[in-house]
Amino acid sequence: MAENRIHVMMLPWSAFGHLIPFFKLSIALAKAGVRVSYISTPRNIQRLPKLPSNLAHLVHFVQLPLPSLDKELLPEGAEATLDVPFEKVEYLKMAHDKLQHGVKELVANELPDWIICDFNHHWMGEISQEFQVKLIFYSVLSAVGNTFIVPPSTRKGPLLPESLTVPPEWVTFPTSVAFKRNEAIAFCAAADQVNASGITDFERLDKVVAASKAVLFRSLYEIDGEYLSVYQKLVGKPVIPIGFLPAEIPDREIGAVEGSCGNKIFEWLDKQAPKSVVFVVFGSECELSKDQVFELAFGLEESELQFLWALRKPRWASNDEDSLPVGFSERISERGFVCMEWVPQLEILAHPSIGVSFTHSGWSSVVETLQFGHNLVVLPFNIDQPLIARFLVEKGLAIEVNRDENGSFTRNDIATSLRQAMVLEEAEKLRIKTREVAAIAGNLKLHQDHYIGAFVQFLRDGIWKQT
Repeated sequence: MAENRIHVMMLPWSAFGHLIPFFKLSIALAKAGVRVSYISTPRNIQRLPKLPSNLAHLVHFVQLPLPSLDKELLPEGAEATLDVPFEKVEYLKMAHDKLQHGVKELVANELPDWIICDFNHHWMGEISQEFQVKLIFYSVLSAVGNTFIVPPSTRKGPLLPESLTVPPEWVTFPTSVAFKRNEAIAFCAAADQVNASGITDFERLDKVVAASKAVLFRSLYEIDGEYLSVYQKLVGKPVIPIGFLPAEIPDREIGAVEGSCGNKIFEWLDKQAPKSVVFVVFGSECELSKDQVFELAFGLEESELQFLWALRKPRWASNDEDSLPVGFSERISERGFVCMEWVPQLEILAHPSIGVSFTHSGWSSVVETLQFGHNLVVLPFNIDQPLIARFLVEKGLAIEVNRDENGSFTRNDIATSLRQAMVLEEAEKLRIKTREVAAIAGNLKLHQDHYIGAFVQFLRDGIWKQT
């Protein structure tokens, strides 16, 4: 039986918003009996969650040292986007491209059945073709985002801001989901920007999609199926939803949570009333300005709600105290908890005191929140986050924080949205919808048996049968 196992190589981009979804897919495939080789750099692999011991024989971590650049370009030990400021990410891409030779050698030696790669690896098409190994593109962005942000070869003409402020012509179902003008301008400016690696992100995406036999999304037909269908027509190849990859939440052991905040978080949450706490989390990659962080703080304070804020110390702050307004911690000490280190996000979302998740609407954060049926307040910043935010609002699953035409928000905008989602009339309407979605999003059997099962069947026979 073992010799007949499918062997899949995983190759994610070095950002934890990519590394973790690839890790979760590796776990799901291993549970279905697929052998997985997960390729990344040593430090990135060390920072991944622990692998379930019963799957250790099926998931093999392959460490490829990141080729070094001049220290002025890329600091020593910087292997992921969270290790560098935004302006240095282009040099991380340069270094990452140099992994091509090591990956090629691995493929030549292992000859896996499939390679599942990220948008970044524009050179994987040539490698897969040379060794006759089939390639799949796994997008960690949402299906709605990809439907707007289609590969250049699929578009007619250049990407212009005005084309993003309305639903694209190929979206034939009724929707108002689109970028606002300031968001569209910022997106277009970044999308086609040539960086130090010599190739734009769109060109990378185009090459990977063109070389792939299929495209994977962390999606469900029941939630965003209309966008999956549209994208499949656009790219002309199988578009496969793999479910939300929900995790089983282990029983929490007292004293087992890492970090100085760990157990204090749960001691504090245990004292709060059911569904009374706002969980504020903006991901590891979202860099906010001082004005934005302070306005968020004042908004939380003005809302008069209980909250738990997972705040990564910003680069502009010299220490934890500088990260927040003067006196803020003292003023909110009775009803707020701020943690400036890694937090166990899933375990927190599973806690009965959480009632609202306040997030940047990154897709990974959204799908984890939906698994637990919490109301959502969304404050999007970049990439496909604005589209996800409007998609959720249109589905009756979220409230988006109001912004002016320049994208600025106020503390009053924050407080108003949070109260709408937690205690005002809109809150109950949201709860009805989020409970309905949670019945699907949190159904472990549906995701593993149905979605992953169908994908594994595709890996076996190479034919996609939409179920």
